[in-house]
Amino acid sequence: YLGVMPAYSAADDALTTKLVTFYEHLKDSSVPSHQATVLLFDPSNGTLKAVLDGSVITAKRTAAVSAIATKLLMPAFAEVLCILGAGVQAYSHYDIFTELFTFKEVRIWNRTKEKAVKFASSVSGPVRVCSSAQEAVTGADVIVTVTMATAPILFGGWVKPGAHINAVGASRPDWRELDDELMKNSVLFVDSRDAALTESGDVILSGAEIFAELGEVLKGTKPALPEKTTVFKSLGMAVEDTVAAKFVYDAWSAGN
Repeated sequence: YLGVMPAYSAADDALTTKLVTFYEHLKDSSVPSHQATVLLFDPSNGTLKAVLDGSVITAKRTAAVSAIATKLLMPAFAEVLCILGAGVQAYSHYDIFTELFTFKEVRIWNRTKEKAVKFASSVSGPVRVCSSAQEAVTGADVIVTVTMATAPILFGGWVKPGAHINAVGASRPDWRELDDELMKNSVLFVDSRDAALTESGDVILSGAEIFAELGEVLKGTKPALPEKTTVFKSLGMAVEDTVAAKFVYDAWSAGN
């Protein structure tokens, strides 16, 4: 797939488009499944100001949004973080989650155990490699799903009541990471209702009701409900790339 994600932010005085290619590699490949480039334009005259590494921006802004959702929605005493998947998004989520939150234990599971072992050996803190998704999930307070799954790999029966789940993979209307039980028995938050109802197989195929957009919680028009089992379905929004690209450009321009 080739995706084109244009956005304009008047508040940031930024106009961008992200070009992202997605290739499902049937065999493990050294080439990432997602590759992206962000073009930053001058909104006043359309001049191209910068070409930025969209893969880095995508990884960091996606993890940052998950971290915001987690800060709002996770249980009060969260001690165990579980990451399902060991690709680029697993690394970016690990980095910001361990920077912002204090977990007593971090667990990881990946379809190919070698990648999970490599992940555990290359990050800055201790990570427990689990032999099954169920082992990784059981008792976890915060769960991050960043897989290439097309059918559910996380099941409601495994999830601790009151846990918070960041569902980042399964970005196609016929792909799933979470089963119906989990989707229907959790309070569902999304980044964009419109996107979730057209792009997310987890939302569409389960028929789960969307409780709120994350922005509504940030603005105070909807409650966070951290005492409930919560799911944040992340699909990504072009404006996130715009804000991130402008932030990087401004820092670079200032000589930082």
